[in-house]
Amino acid sequence: MLEPVEAEFARPPIYTTEQEEALQDEDVETPDALSPAGLERHRTQMSRVLSTHLTRVGTHTPDSNELEKGNGEILVEFEEGEGPRNWSQGKKWQVGISYPHQYLLSRLRWIYRFATMSTSFLCLTVALGSAMPTGDLPGTAEGLHVSDEAIYLSITLFVVGFGVGPLFFAPLSELVGRKPIYCISIFFYFIFTLPSCLAKNIATMLAGRMLAGIASSAPMTNVGGTISDIWAVEERGIPMAVFSSAIFMGPCLGPLFGGWISYKTHQWRWIYWVLFILVGVVFGLTLLMPETLGVVILKRRAAKLNKAHKTKRYVTAHQKLQESSGVSFGQILKTAMIRPFILMFLEPVVLFMSFYLSFIYSLLYATFFAFPIAFEEIRGWNPGMTGVAFLSIVVGIMIAMFLIPIQERLYARKPGHPESRLYPMMFGAVLLPISLFIIAFTGAYAQVHWMGMMVGGALFGCCMVSVYISANSYIVDSYAHVAASAVAAKTLMRSLIGASVPLWITQLFHNLGFQYAGLFLALVACCIGFIPYIFFFKGESIRKASKRAFKPAEKS
Repeated sequence: MLEPVEAEFARPPIYTTEQEEALQDEDVETPDALSPAGLERHRTQMSRVLSTHLTRVGTHTPDSNELEKGNGEILVEFEEGEGPRNWSQGKKWQVGISYPHQYLLSRLRWIYRFATMSTSFLCLTVALGSAMPTGDLPGTAEGLHVSDEAIYLSITLFVVGFGVGPLFFAPLSELVGRKPIYCISIFFYFIFTLPSCLAKNIATMLAGRMLAGIASSAPMTNVGGTISDIWAVEERGIPMAVFSSAIFMGPCLGPLFGGWISYKTHQWRWIYWVLFILVGVVFGLTLLMPETLGVVILKRRAAKLNKAHKTKRYVTAHQKLQESSGVSFGQILKTAMIRPFILMFLEPVVLFMSFYLSFIYSLLYATFFAFPIAFEEIRGWNPGMTGVAFLSIVVGIMIAMFLIPIQERLYARKPGHPESRLYPMMFGAVLLPISLFIIAFTGAYAQVHWMGMMVGGALFGCCMVSVYISANSYIVDSYAHVAASAVAAKTLMRSLIGASVPLWITQLFHNLGFQYAGLFLALVACCIGFIPYIFFFKGESIRKASKRAFKPAEKS
């Protein structure tokens, strides 16, 4: 956090610490403010803009005396103890329903109950969309009269959309709020899933999948912003773990659902129809979600007060800053869209952590094709039972979730230091090649019991989530003031590399053989396993040398 405002301005605070942090995340300064030095200009500018002709009020309805205090503007701010980060623990987890007096909506409360859980459920729905079609890709190829390689593009293009969409959705969510972006994203995800249900040719299928992937990508990055809106840094570990687990659990459950749907109905289209129905239900529930971005909440309240009292005197600190900076909406959006590329190529933390996470993500998508080879081609299982095999990875994910409290205790020993987030990643970097060796040497032979693959899958699931949670938290903590852009950069690289996997992974396993293909991937994991250890011991000096990293001195 920033230092107390009163210490800097020698006057009562104009806006709260929570608002300051929200303004940091918003990062609406001049376009050159990519470095934390911009925050100092931020404070100076705020003191100059808000020092005169302002009456401070909370978010309550003002009385007539406040309206008669002159012609100065009235600053709308959170009262003490108010704001998303000051919500009760129950409300942070619980989604506030807009119209609790309506019977139907009150009955839905138990379905869509938790704020962190519900936004994570959005990620789960999106991830299911990327993986459910893998339950019967050969059947889809046969139905559309194309080769297997052509139908693999339906997975590739959907995942490419994961990387492209956040370049637009991430900055927009910090300007217009989280909820509108979620609603728009899920709505178009719902609409563009329909072409896949009705496709008569490969062109319709691929176009629909590409558009659905772009439309559905908002939750993949913006949920991290929602979590940062309502949880303080020291409380963020478990909510971030829930979010991260949902991202990986969806792809693991997708082949299970898709495989059984196809096996029981003998119709690949039913996979898409079930997905279409699920996304429609989720869209309806998304409409009930509350806004969590503090600056947007205050802006809406100021607008409501202006309308109620027929005046334009009610303003927010963020609005005054934006007016004084002279930066247009287009300039802000342009800067926010360029920033992920700057961070990706000029910041070692973002570059190497994104590369490691891209490898992990590629391995996850590799299992969509490796498991069918090991169980259907080598052992003769049906698609439904092959889908059940993915539950081994889910078991590993749950084990990793139970280990998160240990990481939280380790982080508590040295809070505020991003390197304290890297313990699970260092553990996972050792476990990852072990899991891949087990999968390689047990999946290749029909005479080896299938439990060997299950053990390897569980270990892989555990290290996958451990690495992802740790690395993602490290990126967010290292670039707290531009976290959305850093996450967007990571997501772009991860998605583009992961999207390439369906195009070459089957050939790799068929041409090298299952055993040697798995061995190759395990050796790559060994070669890059040193990355978390370098940043654990040298990360602080790397961040201090950076012009864009969030310096520890700027936190409370």
